[in-house]
Amino acid sequence: MKDFPLDNFHGFGLAAPLNAALAELGYRRPTPIQAQAIPALMKGRDLIGIAQTGTGKTAAFALPILHKLAADRRPAPKGGARVLVLAPTRELASQIAESFRDLSGALSLKIAVVFGGVPHGAQIRALGQGLDVLVATPGRLIDHLDARVAHLGAVEFLVLDEVDQMLDLGFIKPIRRIVRELPTRRQNLFFSATMPANIRALAGELLSDPIEVAVTPAAKTADRVEHSVVFVDATKKRDMLVELFNDATMSRVLVFTRTKRGADRVAKALDEAGVDATAIHGNKSQGQRERALGAFRGGKTRALVATDIAARGIDIDSVTHVVNFELPEVAEAYVHRIGRTARAGNGGRAISLCDHEERDLLRAIERLTRHNLPKIDRRGAAGPKPAPTEGRAAVRAPAQVVQRPHHSPHRDARSVGKPAPRPHAGQRQRFRPTRRVER
Repeated sequence: MKDFPLDNFHGFGLAAPLNAALAELGYRRPTPIQAQAIPALMKGRDLIGIAQTGTGKTAAFALPILHKLAADRRPAPKGGARVLVLAPTRELASQIAESFRDLSGALSLKIAVVFGGVPHGAQIRALGQGLDVLVATPGRLIDHLDARVAHLGAVEFLVLDEVDQMLDLGFIKPIRRIVRELPTRRQNLFFSATMPANIRALAGELLSDPIEVAVTPAAKTADRVEHSVVFVDATKKRDMLVELFNDATMSRVLVFTRTKRGADRVAKALDEAGVDATAIHGNKSQGQRERALGAFRGGKTRALVATDIAARGIDIDSVTHVVNFELPEVAEAYVHRIGRTARAGNGGRAISLCDHEERDLLRAIERLTRHNLPKIDRRGAAGPKPAPTEGRAAVRAPAQVVQRPHHSPHRDARSVGKPAPRPHAGQRQRFRPTRRVER
């Protein structure tokens, strides 16, 4: 399908509240998948979208769905929803739900997320009140179906996002079980980064005469980006970030955090260190967002600290650096983040601060991008920076051995300078790192 000839969102004929929300979020030009998918979805067609995270596909399916909800206002069905979006992970589900909230503007829709790993109570109450949009992971949704607190007979729109990842996680049977609960008459949207035979066969089961759109993978935007990873203790990240800004070439920098509160804290720390910075996220008012983007675009502030969702509408060609203050929990978000630099034919740099507890996230990013990112070890460093190291050498750098006093008051002089003995079986080892995940 050829690109739809639109250079702004007004040509789609979207409801006025949606156009207002797009302007507030800073969306200006449709991405290729939005330009191709939105016109077909506005006509009620089923759709297969081949696209990766970071191509703008969430808005590609959310905008036409929200337009139809605005045009046909009716009470949300008790125990169910008018729109069902299935996603493979709780992180992606949360991102999709937040996008729906941001884009829905003044429509006052009831939107909720259902996923595992948290108590059932709040989810059951949200379902009981009725929802316009339900974003869910398959496993927890089936729990609610089995408990008969969720009813899907009123679903008008079904979206399956990241289908290839859902199948990799073994969700094929849960998907089929959920689909059996849906009415036959509905509009179906099916998104996947790849389309092997088994996924195409599933699409054949679920979709009726679909239109197919495909876009170039977002990873291509990383080709002109110079990547680096700095290993640093979590407690020293703010100091390291301030140190990075000693580089005068960092003139227009996007800094990413995982949470809204984290974005505010980082922006405050930069300001206190003399670096003009401001934060942008979903809790900011329209006026605050517009002022923050205007100051950043005009060069009045060097740093814009953002969460992933807030940054989706930022389209500024002259971003010199992207700094991942915290690594994203979804590897694909790394590709989207670094795509904010190296735009309009320019080069760019992406710097990621990685503490011990983020190593698994870094490995996931390297697997996705198929790049072994250059690394610098600054853990506990107080002095000149060591030279970058490639590969896993930096990851496996040996920890410093700290010699502790012997319990005996008379220490054997021959033991001085020898490494501490390894603990015997059953002896408790101290200072074992614990996993910290900020949601």
